[in-house]
Amino acid sequence: MTPSASDTAGHLVGEPVTSVSQWLDRYAAALIHVFGVPQTVLDHGQGCEVVDVDGKRYLDLLGGIAVNTLGHGHPALVEAITAQATRLVHVSNFFTSGPQVQLAEALLRIADAPTGSGVFFGNSGTEAIEAAIKLARRTGRGTIIAAENAFHGRTTGALALTWKPAYREPFEPLIGRVLHVPFNDESALRAAVAQVGDDLAAVVLEPILGEGGVVPSTAAYLRLARELASAAGALLILDEIQTGMGRTGSWFAFQSRGVVPDAITLAKGLAGGVPIGALVTFGPETTGLLAAGQHGSTFGGNPLACAAGLAVIDTIEIQGLLAHAATMGEHLAAAVLGLGHPQVAAVRGEGLLRAIVLTEPIAPAVMARARDAGFIVNAVAPDALRLAPPLIITATQLEQFAAALPGLIEGGGSP
Repeated sequence: MTPSASDTAGHLVGEPVTSVSQWLDRYAAALIHVFGVPQTVLDHGQGCEVVDVDGKRYLDLLGGIAVNTLGHGHPALVEAITAQATRLVHVSNFFTSGPQVQLAEALLRIADAPTGSGVFFGNSGTEAIEAAIKLARRTGRGTIIAAENAFHGRTTGALALTWKPAYREPFEPLIGRVLHVPFNDESALRAAVAQVGDDLAAVVLEPILGEGGVVPSTAAYLRLARELASAAGALLILDEIQTGMGRTGSWFAFQSRGVVPDAITLAKGLAGGVPIGALVTFGPETTGLLAAGQHGSTFGGNPLACAAGLAVIDTIEIQGLLAHAATMGEHLAAAVLGLGHPQVAAVRGEGLLRAIVLTEPIAPAVMARARDAGFIVNAVAPDALRLAPPLIITATQLEQFAAALPGLIEGGGSP
């Protein structure tokens, strides 16, 4: 049997030590090229740092795109996964397990969901959106309103709600009767709801546009969406895939806006890096829309992922990471804006989901220079850098990046 333990270099025992360039050659020969060329080949990590196979260290300010809630190698997550792996990794959906029930209960608790609410577990954010679309269709209506610049996933159902034409057009026709409206535009939302009339099944919105550039919704906009959906007899479904699990300084972004949705979708940071997705429904009427046999998932809610999710929730609560995320987000914004750099226009976002807005469309170049200097960030738009670091990030680490930012913008910089 081939050993599975790692040696001191972080490579599998018996696996020849291979450089980044060699791994990328093998990648190009073995994988479908839907992601283009990877930026590097990561080998291991600890806390908020990762190391590639050439031994180069990076401060991870993206957290796997808001996934690595507790960073890398967090003892609580490692212990939970290890312990559960010795008991059960998977059971079919003919059965349940303690971790699945416990995680569902925990999600209902932190979401302040009323009696009669429920949880469906899948394996990703796009699967959670697919479940939400089916929930909306069970109202007996057919039209969904979504936002321009929204991103809800790439499966063909979720893709119909996603805005970017370049993502949608190669696969059209998608499911019909999806109407996109300008984000944060109250007049446009009112007009769209009136236009759709009795066929409105749901309004689906991100509280903060993630892939759309980290653009927060206003509380007034989400409250209006709630009012209009209720008046029309439709559902308000909030996509909290990127904003949930403490990312914005609250468990969920809707909680800071004084809005109670009919359902939310979750994934990304829910299990700290283990694949999982969830649809959370609020109240018995919405929960009852999906009956036995109308949806399912072979892997959804498996014991390993649910045990990881429980460890994430417990650790956030024990370590006070909601307040920490809020404080660190403000610290980052203040540190960046305090530079007074002429090419920094603003810092958008909430908690530890932030975009540094630049005055010129140079974000891809800055991202590449940041990577060379040992910082992982994301050019979420031509003029915006997205940061979504682990919730355990420290003020010192954020200040390290802020101090390097002017050089990265101007073409230099070092870690």
